[in-house]
Amino acid sequence: MFTIEVKDKENRKVKDLTLPEEVFGYPVKKHLMWEVVKAFLANRRSGNAATKTRAMVSGGGKKPWKQKGRGTARSGSTRSPLWRHGGVSFGPQPRSYGVEIPKKMRRSALKSALSSKFHDKEMLVVDDLLLTSLKTKDAMNFLKKMELSKVLIVDNGENRNLQLSTRNIPDVKSIDYREINVYEVLKYKNLLFSEKGLVSLLEVLK
Repeated sequence: MFTIEVKDKENRKVKDLTLPEEVFGYPVKKHLMWEVVKAFLANRRSGNAATKTRAMVSGGGKKPWKQKGRGTARSGSTRSPLWRHGGVSFGPQPRSYGVEIPKKMRRSALKSALSSKFHDKEMLVVDDLLLTSLKTKDAMNFLKKMELSKVLIVDNGENRNLQLSTRNIPDVKSIDYREINVYEVLKYKNLLFSEKGLVSLLEVLK
């Protein structure tokens, strides 16, 4: 079993929290994390690149010249891909880049990411993340006391004060534990949990 210190908002130790070995002793599978992150980024792509085919380009209804007798190649439309202002052959069309990742793979990759953060000492737990104000300045002071920058903050439930006070701070993001994903765990250098947020997440991962 592993343990981690639980601190208060003044960065003082409150107690030790026991962590399950099946999550924080999980082997770090880099290739699996890469697969899940690649799928996550692919699913975010809009896939709306498009070009006009000859059927979509306006004009070209009249045959440019008669079929025979001119000594030139026959032509039926000025909107042929061979012509200037014509359509585009085999250009991109709107499509989905979505990739399906099995639930077990996503869960294993998340365990790997959490285990990596824990062993690299880039994970911190506080007793609660309830802030009394909406001021960005107060949130920055809190992070300064915790000696954190470039941090993903994970809480349990909607924490409006935390979300509003941190949304304008560069390289800081606040989410609910149900929104956590491998990409953002790896993107941010540090990981800050509320005790309730971490306990709730571990119940899902067991």
